Amino acid sequence: MKVICVGRNYADHATELKNEIPTEPVLFMKPKNAVLVPEKPFYYPEFTDDLHYECEVVVKINKNGKFIGERHALKYFTEISLGIDFTARDLQREQQRKGLPWEIAKAFDDSAAIGYFNPLPADWDINNLSFELRKNGEMVQEGNTKDMIFKISKIISYASKFFTLNIGDLVFTGTPAGVGQVNVHDVLEGFLMGEKVLEVNVM
Repeated sequence: MKVICVGRNYADHATELKNEIPTEPVLFMKPKNAVLVPEKPFYYPEFTDDLHYECEVVVKINKNGKFIGERHALKYFTEISLGIDFTARDLQREQQRKGLPWEIAKAFDDSAAIGYFNPLPADWDINNLSFELRKNGEMVQEGNTKDMIFKISKIISYASKFFTLNIGDLVFTGTPAGVGQVNVHDVLEGFLMGEKVLEVNVM
């Protein structure tokens, strides 16, 4: 199982981090050890002083595929949830400054928190799903999949050109604006179409 993530997939988030708007999906990977399952606490890593949350819609791949056409891509998942792409922003900035890869800032253990997966309801439009993240009861991120630069079908199709998609793989589809710092004792809650599907307690 692997985690495929998309960076800069909402224009407002790219702007807030002073990044260029991409013309193709920006992909990076997290290993299976990065996955933090529901009800497991998240322990603040000792190697960062500037940990950030990034809430994202996540889909779970349900069949193997390679070179998947965009028009077929939505057949490759039936379950959906939210996740948090935890980012050690200070490490990321330092690695970027040096022109080095930044896996240590994005792919560390437990850096991909996931919520409970539910079947995608037939009456939901995958390209018009609202979601939000609350930190200690206050909404800090609000997004909608209609604002994605690259839709989920494009992401799956594009990723499958480079990596065979396998059953159980997770696809983090990008975060909207509003990313911010995480502190010990924070409680992060994710809501998809008004339903709570994610809770992470920071220890």
